[in-house]
Amino acid sequence: MTEEFVPDVVISRLPRYLQTLNQMAREGLHTVSSKMLAERLGITAAQIRKDLSCFGGFGKQGTGYSIYYLIEQLQKILNLDRIWRVAVVGAGDLGRALTHYQGFASRGIEIVLLFDIDPKIVGTKVGPIVVRHSESMEEDIREQGIKIAILTVPAEAAQSTADRLVKAGVEAILNYAPVTLILPDEVQVQHIDPVLHLQQMMYYLDDND
Repeated sequence: MTEEFVPDVVISRLPRYLQTLNQMAREGLHTVSSKMLAERLGITAAQIRKDLSCFGGFGKQGTGYSIYYLIEQLQKILNLDRIWRVAVVGAGDLGRALTHYQGFASRGIEIVLLFDIDPKIVGTKVGPIVVRHSESMEEDIREQGIKIAILTVPAEAAQSTADRLVKAGVEAILNYAPVTLILPDEVQVQHIDPVLHLQQMMYYLDDND
């Protein structure tokens, strides 16, 4: 199977594998079996072997996987062996928190642009980044060749803002606005709504407590 035909659900598990492998490396481990990795992730060893087989063989029967080699290969598969420059649109509490987050840098992500329309916010700084007015968004994104954007605007502004981002050349959007975006198929979109996740978990809670 070539990478071109790898199902999205497989791709969605790879970052979890990488995260767990990095944790194992920090613990001083050098090799890992699919069973050990499965126990950490709460899935089956067969699923891990099947997922990794989509990209070739990374281990030997009976000896497991070299953790550092597998980390390197997963980083290449996920295009994490380079720095990705990212724009954040919406400099409210969430946008500012994401821009401040130090964990991005070690994972190949660099937030370089931050936009808003509030005149009280435009021109202020979040760390080293000056908040720019959204009216210059397309020009600034094209100039810096940004391919990834994080959207933290209100729901009513999300679709129009996302449309502008796509026209500016953005190919992937992480959307925190509580609305589903309708975008071209070639644009990668991930929706993150904490309320929806909380509501999903509430189903499993005992309301008699």
